[in-house]
Amino acid sequence: MKARIFQKPKNAMQSGRAGTQRWMLEFAPAEARKADPLMGWAGSGDTRRQLRLGFASRDEALAYAARNGIEAEVVPTPARTLKIQAYADNFR
Repeated sequence: MKARIFQKPKNAMQSGRAGTQRWMLEFAPAEARKADPLMGWAGSGDTRRQLRLGFASRDEALAYAARNGIEAEVVPTPARTLKIQAYADNFR
């Protein structure tokens, strides 16, 4: 059973950073999705794909994975780049 541990990114539609300090554990897909013959929707029998666990810190997520025998990969958080702008820059 494989999983990835990552820090939840900021939503593109929000200006604040609420909820971005949480660390998430998400399982890798165990089987490929296939089209349903009747409706054509994509689906699979893998129920762990629907599960996302949240933790307060990276160490808590790693401890949970080790305690439950989950092979976890930590994805590093990308560095934030700030684009400093002023309203006056619109008229240059």
